[in-house]
Amino acid sequence: MSLHFALTATDGEARAGRLFTAHGEVETPVFMPVGTAGTVKAMTADAVRATGAPIVLANTYHLMLRPGAACIAALGGLHRFMDWPGPILTDSGGYQVMSLAGLRRLDADGVTFRSHIDGAPHRLTPEVSTAIQHQLDATITMAFDECTPFPATEAQAAESMRLSMRWAARSRAAFIPRPGYGQFGIVQGGVFAGLRAESVDALLPLGFEGHAIGGLAVGEGQAAMFAVLEATVPLLPADRARYLMGVGTPDDLLGAVARGVDLFDCVIPTRAGRTGRAYTSAGVLNLRNARHADDGAPLDAACACPACARHSRAYLHHLFKAEEMLGPMLLTWHNLRYYQDLMAGLRHAIGAGNLTRHMAAVRAGWSEQMERETHP
Repeated sequence: MSLHFALTATDGEARAGRLFTAHGEVETPVFMPVGTAGTVKAMTADAVRATGAPIVLANTYHLMLRPGAACIAALGGLHRFMDWPGPILTDSGGYQVMSLAGLRRLDADGVTFRSHIDGAPHRLTPEVSTAIQHQLDATITMAFDECTPFPATEAQAAESMRLSMRWAARSRAAFIPRPGYGQFGIVQGGVFAGLRAESVDALLPLGFEGHAIGGLAVGEGQAAMFAVLEATVPLLPADRARYLMGVGTPDDLLGAVARGVDLFDCVIPTRAGRTGRAYTSAGVLNLRNARHADDGAPLDAACACPACARHSRAYLHHLFKAEEMLGPMLLTWHNLRYYQDLMAGLRHAIGAGNLTRHMAAVRAGWSEQMERETHP
């Protein structure tokens, strides 16, 4: 049987469920740590597992450039290569190619671009991207698409979306089904509800095992993002997983879960950890601030990660001021653990039927700390 999804509970539009894959089950809603180049920055695979993460993301574009998909395949595939036997979702490379700007040339067939590493020429098409993800042994393969930039006019968004839908059909035709593996199509259309509906209509006949919502968190703002979700998510089939790509902050996750999204990824928790920002049950803390220099309290009393269970805010502050690599490592671990705990709390609340009350309590905790950080 191919990768499949089963609902276990609902609360309003929010869903709890299980994703069954060749590499294990995933309880949803779930946050996927970003391991772009086959590693979650500042983390060992054991540390990522210890945060509670059941699934990670890697990236086709970066891995095809270095060390190369053929190299990874010869060494036993990405699961063995990065010591992650659990499920792996691979981004198709479309977003990275979009971000290359002057280094790429897009046409109806695909994208020709120069490597950001050494300037060498490369070409990605739906067929090539799908084949690379197969070589990597991705549990979830993403269709190759063009991530529509923001801002874009409705005409520009329509042209981009329709190109992505043609590429989605080609990606699907190139995908090789295997038991427990699947491929997700990507809904595009910018901030235009009509284009999003047209995109869904194009994807559904292709029979993807799941659907992603792409082209958001690119500058449109949270209100616009939520409006797109409200217009799009109800159009997607209830028996397939729904993945919001590249999102986001803890508050983004709460709002998107309440609107029926199941899977998320984002670099925010790891990037923030490397720069001294901690997400906690009491809000966001900047450990570089001098106010933490003699604070013996734990980073977050509600968290059991090593940063919180073994060290003080003062020690973490010292690590960042001294530019010791342990600081980014500990804070990255904490942020990922916080995100996993946040998602576990949402799953439990959906199952108990008290999601609205639970989210209000979570946000109330953030507000208290934010006030203290703003008015020390």
